[in-house]
Amino acid sequence: MLNRQQRSWSVEQWAAYLKDREIPVLSATRDIFQSLKSQGQDAPEFSPRELVEMVHDDPYLAVKLLIEAERHRSRRLGNETTTQLATILQIGSNELYSMIARSPVVDVDHPGWRAAVATAVMASGIARAWSNFRSDTSPEEISLATLLSETGELLLWHFAPELPTEAIAEFEAGRANRTGLAQLNTAGFTFRQLTLVLSDVWQLPQMISQLIRGVDRPRTHIAQTAIDCARHLTQNPDNPALPSDIGHIAQYIPGVPKEKLISALPLSDEQKACLLAALPQEAE
Repeated sequence: MLNRQQRSWSVEQWAAYLKDREIPVLSATRDIFQSLKSQGQDAPEFSPRELVEMVHDDPYLAVKLLIEAERHRSRRLGNETTTQLATILQIGSNELYSMIARSPVVDVDHPGWRAAVATAVMASGIARAWSNFRSDTSPEEISLATLLSETGELLLWHFAPELPTEAIAEFEAGRANRTGLAQLNTAGFTFRQLTLVLSDVWQLPQMISQLIRGVDRPRTHIAQTAIDCARHLTQNPDNPALPSDIGHIAQYIPGVPKEKLISALPLSDEQKACLLAALPQEAE
């Protein structure tokens, strides 16, 4: 329950409050690793790449790993950690198991929270696919930054669920025509602003921070458009905004057929065909 003082906190005060809180993990993450331990091994042997596949659907764990990996890196003065694989290589599998075992579990069951998690995970996968189409030097880098895009909101759902709940109510009541405005009206800041301030106070790697912040370059356009597209898909698989999303990303991945861009979306073949048909016809 928020107290009167917290109700008036600025985005910087919330970031200071959240900075050193124990970040939780999803219950599904805990279940996966507990099932591994139940096989009789305290730390089952998996390759780092196999571990990446196990944890890539948990945006809470992603930011938790990145923060811890950067602490390890700063002691060793190595290169910045900018991918999920690099975070696991930095801390090691034993520390990963221990971290998950001692982490609290997110205790939220609200459609808005589920949509925020789904958006981050879906956007991460879309961004990875589009980056591969562009032959990016590190699609996993863009994927990780995209996965962290909803960090501010996701942490509020765990530590101060009243704020996102009230923002959703504000939007659904029609008192705000955009989710960002609804958040501004109820919390005094947007949850994206909180994500950006947290990336600064946590001192996340520069490249990841730039991708989250949306510095004007093709890679950040891929990340941001993937977030927009995932949000639209989460709201409605037949969302009328999707053709605009595809048209927008096509500008930053030239030479790739729109059918291929659409193939990155988690849609049925019939839905993909309908989306393609809804795109403006290119001049001969």
